[in-house]
Amino acid sequence: MKKDLLTLNDINIDELEQIFTLAEKLKKERGKSNYFPLSGKSVGMIFAKSSTRTRVSFEVGIRELGGNPLYLNSASMQVGRGETIADTAKVLSRYLHGVVIRTFSHSDVETLAKEATFPVINALTDEYHPCQILADMMTVKEHSKKPLNEIKMVFAGDGSSNICNSLMLASKLTGMNLVVAAPEEYRPCENILNSAPKVTWEKDIMKAAENADYLYTDVYVSMGFEDESKERLAILKPYQVNKAVMNQAKPEAKFLHCLPAHRGEEVSADVMDSPASIVFDQAENRLHVQKAVLSLLFENFYK
Repeated sequence: MKKDLLTLNDINIDELEQIFTLAEKLKKERGKSNYFPLSGKSVGMIFAKSSTRTRVSFEVGIRELGGNPLYLNSASMQVGRGETIADTAKVLSRYLHGVVIRTFSHSDVETLAKEATFPVINALTDEYHPCQILADMMTVKEHSKKPLNEIKMVFAGDGSSNICNSLMLASKLTGMNLVVAAPEEYRPCENILNSAPKVTWEKDIMKAAENADYLYTDVYVSMGFEDESKERLAILKPYQVNKAVMNQAKPEAKFLHCLPAHRGEEVSADVMDSPASIVFDQAENRLHVQKAVLSLLFENFYK
């Protein structure tokens, strides 16, 4: 693997299979393993955005791998008072063995990775969320009787979101069929769409959902976009995943959501809380996938 995981473009299909294999092993052996690849390593966790799943799963995962997680609120760091990302990277390189960062600007993460002498993992930016999508693909793999390249997934909602961008990269990586159901105002990123041959954009959610194996959605108003709340809710309202949409999919179709969910907005409560919903499997798999990513990155970098 490369030094860093900033987007899914940083791994190939063989490395993806390595991540899945190790994640499945770590999941099965959790609490029983003597595998501590981060022993003696301190990992900074820089967070500029609030978090539940990302912070807890990374902090627990680093500890379970033998490492020492150090939570760093960016607002309390000097970078929050004007120190450059480059200078911060150079200083932290003298103290830490790696950094997990959850922030707004993807370019800040790229600068951090460029200037740092340790592995950097993108735990979410406004443009990409690779760790979430790796967990999603692991969850789909667990619930499917066929390979990823035979799966049809539909993402409904904001086609320009970090989740949709990363799902398109996942399609490019795995060959999964992905249909983005989104309005013109929130159409998918053209550059990513054009790079992924098995991704299509469809404005009609009912048409998009036909014969789907998985339906996926996310909140309509992500962190950092609160000032657009009224407009987003109005435009994206027709893309709610509800029973009518699920009925267009295959009878055994499953529902995915990266959480937190807003019942009654992007998803109806009866879908969110139905047997088709596997959202908490997704949430759990964040832990196992991220442990695998940390292990493989650190073992490769510090070998």
